[in-house]
Amino acid sequence: MERVRQLVSAVIAGGLIGMGGTVYLSQQNPVVGSCLFAIGLFTIVIFQLQLFTGKIGYLPMQKPVYLIELAITWIGNLIGTYIVAWMVRNSRIYEGMAEKVQTIAATKLNDDFLSIFLLAVFCGMLMFIAVDIFKNQTGSTIRTVGVFIPVMVFILSGFEHVIANMYYFSLAGVWSGHCLLSIIVMTLGNSVGGMIIPLYLKCFKIR
Repeated sequence: MERVRQLVSAVIAGGLIGMGGTVYLSQQNPVVGSCLFAIGLFTIVIFQLQLFTGKIGYLPMQKPVYLIELAITWIGNLIGTYIVAWMVRNSRIYEGMAEKVQTIAATKLNDDFLSIFLLAVFCGMLMFIAVDIFKNQTGSTIRTVGVFIPVMVFILSGFEHVIANMYYFSLAGVWSGHCLLSIIVMTLGNSVGGMIIPLYLKCFKIR
């Protein structure tokens, strides 16, 4: 039952990222859009849901069995983003964001894999920072700001978040073999970026 719970939690988390992506696409002002997108991650950490980019950074501190949980989380996140994308595509609000999401998807798919990987590394670092601040700080203000600011930074900088891109690709309807390869590269980049700070903390016995 624990694996089922993890999968359901991951599906919900993926859906929340999808809803964050939806509100981002609906905004003309990128600063406002990035701030509203962060509500997805904020809700995920509040309810302790399973988000791959929020969990991968803790791999160095875990036992090998944690890899199974990460795989379940990744799959559940993909399912969740796809469900929300399908719902949005079949609603009246899709028309207003169709051109924007198509442009976003095309930009990402026309990029080379090295660029995608490097941009995903940056995003992975920021996601670990956001989640770890929420986990380890006690003040409500710093926990809230600590989640919102890293998310806004990765969006405004154009960094690659694999789960958000699962949603954009699903919403744009552009899944292909090349698209899947891009998602794999983003996954690797987010994973490397997410583990940089934890490995530093572990190697130097800071935590």
